[in-house]
Amino acid sequence: MNKFVALAFASTAMISSAFAGEIEGVVSAVDTSTSAISLESGETFTVAEGVSLDGVEAGKTVMIMFEDDTNVANEIAIVE
Repeated sequence: MNKFVALAFASTAMISSAFAGEIEGVVSAVDTSTSAISLESGETFTVAEGVSLDGVEAGKTVMIMFEDDTNVANEIAIVE
């Protein structure tokens, strides 16, 4: 039974990570009123509640982790 639980947990973890995406790009605009961040590549992401935009501004390179099917940014990191 323990092997089954471990296998089910591992499978769930792999499936959930398969739907997550990440992208690195240069910020072209940050709109705090709509919680949106746009990259120079033309992609726009809605920032999830609780994700900090401190230090994120036009011209900065960022790594955005997001859900593929929604383009909601779950994590944003400034790349140095």
